Amino acid sequence: MKTIIFDFGNVVGFFDHWRTLHKLEPIAAKSAQEMYDLVCAGPLGDDFETGTIGEQEFLQRFQAACGLQCTPEFLEAACADIFWPNPEICDLIPKLKPRYRILLGSNTNIIHARCFKRQFADVLRQFDALVLSHEIGVRKPKVGFYQHCQTLADGKPEEVLFVDDLAENVQSARTLGWQGIVYQPKDGLLAKLQSAGIAV
Repeated sequence: MKTIIFDFGNVVGFFDHWRTLHKLEPIAAKSAQEMYDLVCAGPLGDDFETGTIGEQEFLQRFQAACGLQCTPEFLEAACADIFWPNPEICDLIPKLKPRYRILLGSNTNIIHARCFKRQFADVLRQFDALVLSHEIGVRKPKVGFYQHCQTLADGKPEEVLFVDDLAENVQSARTLGWQGIVYQPKDGLLAKLQSAGIAV
């Protein structure tokens, strides 16, 4: 095994969109659930995470769709404030770095990426490359995302290990010949890594 690719959300760092939505609900014409369905789980969020639309268009469409009475700056700050560290992974990365090529593979948008790059600067400094969906134009679980990661990996597909919290994403990675681990906090990750041939 030569390369390990980690997802960001709910792996390197935890996130909660409801932090944003509950902050916006008092100044919105929509409920938090309606905003989640419109933005986070709808095509607007997908377009933003694939880079199909830019930051300003996203903020304008978000504000209009949800009837938000705020400035774009307030909305951007509210959208960004969703992350906190996962010590289990953040402490593990520096131990793996001397032996393996370490990549980040994340479905994300420019607002979130800008925030977590700053907030997690120390741990992200350990990574050899960051693969971000809004920069490459494709999201997991589409095969193009993994193909892009493979170009940055050291070794053949069977020498790549992918760690993600969503089974669907891990299954797609396995179709390329990668090994995969579905991550859950405190669920025996070290044993799973060792079973995959990773020295910790």
